[in-house]
Amino acid sequence: MSVFEVNGGKKLQGTIVPQGAKNEALQIISAVLLTPEEVTINNIPDILDVNLLIELLAEMNVKVNRISRSSCTFKADDVNVDYLHSADFKKKSGRLRGSVMLAGAMLARFKKAFIPKPGGDKIGRRRLDTHVIGFQKLGSQLDYNQEDGFFHLTAEALKGCYMLLDEPSVTGTANIVMAATMAQGTTTIYNAACEPYLQQLCKMLNRMGAKISGIGSNLLVIEGVGYLGGTTHAMLPDMIEVGSFIGMAAMTQGEITIKNAGLNDLGVIPEKFKQLGIEMQFKGDDIFIPSQENYTIQKYLDGGVLTIYDHPWPGFTPDLLSIVLVTAIQAKGSVLIHQKMFESRLFFVDKLIEMGAQIILCDPHRAVVIGLERNHKLRGITMSSPDIRAGVSLLIAALSAEGKSTIQNIEQIDRGYQHIDTRLQALGADIKRRDS
Repeated sequence: MSVFEVNGGKKLQGTIVPQGAKNEALQIISAVLLTPEEVTINNIPDILDVNLLIELLAEMNVKVNRISRSSCTFKADDVNVDYLHSADFKKKSGRLRGSVMLAGAMLARFKKAFIPKPGGDKIGRRRLDTHVIGFQKLGSQLDYNQEDGFFHLTAEALKGCYMLLDEPSVTGTANIVMAATMAQGTTTIYNAACEPYLQQLCKMLNRMGAKISGIGSNLLVIEGVGYLGGTTHAMLPDMIEVGSFIGMAAMTQGEITIKNAGLNDLGVIPEKFKQLGIEMQFKGDDIFIPSQENYTIQKYLDGGVLTIYDHPWPGFTPDLLSIVLVTAIQAKGSVLIHQKMFESRLFFVDKLIEMGAQIILCDPHRAVVIGLERNHKLRGITMSSPDIRAGVSLLIAALSAEGKSTIQNIEQIDRGYQHIDTRLQALGADIKRRDS
């Protein structure tokens, strides 16, 4: 097991390029199973979760050619479908919630799929109901085998239908879209997710020969086709990394340029950081964050305390709420952070309080941050990363703190952030990876 040792108080300075989007990669790489032809994918993030999914495909007998750490070709012309029912797959996929994304493509092309108990972050219960109900409406049969712990999905033929999703789940929508691309007839999905990463998947599928309309809206119409071909695709920049770097710059009083930030696909993310008082300049597709001595949290027009909450796209992504929370620690003013979607994602604030932050945890979903206005520095402590986003939030706090911090369980951070220690060292951070 490795740890990060961070000596805080260094002002980060320089230029950094965000990795390819993790949440897009898990969908896009799963979609290569829809065709026997070659698919080339570029700007792949070199992170644990994505690499594990690529390993799973290789063990399914998909031909994988890793051209570089960021580019790869896939050819699924001789897939071992039964591997998905093996003890080895169950063990590996248990570490990766994204493995559920294989099911839609497998159902579409091979008419059967297996879903083990999902793995991933410990941030509260995350249901698979949207996925499974969508598959059933397309004509799939579901059986749970208590002996092997797998959900068995089978279908003689998938048939298009109308469905109203009970929640605009990104992964659920993506899985259903992949299954519907080769279903008989037309599928209409209302209350569909419309995140940029879902749009990217739909555009890629259309290049492969799918017929999907309504892309970017919450009403998708998919006309089933009999065959999908190969294509080339490039990932968007990871919006969660972009937000994380904005927070790092503000907390360390640094001066950072985020190159190729994908401004057109960031939605309200820059605006939410502006509400914390953080200055940003946009130059082409780059974001420049100048060094700021102080930043002041906005209030509502009636003087009320600002609330920042998560919401399905085009609302604010839940993956950045913990970053906003930690960034507010040194601001002037107060903010209520309301995490609606996951009941355990704020359970890292005790470590921030131990470091000297003024935070009131109201309940599992809400926390009030009372800014320190840089009157007091955080102090370094030893702490553990509970999940990917909380882990990076603790890292941001450690970078800004006085003294040495040790962050344990950094495998969680590695699941979402590509070589984060070496990239931050290039900005002047005093961070070292050590075996514990």
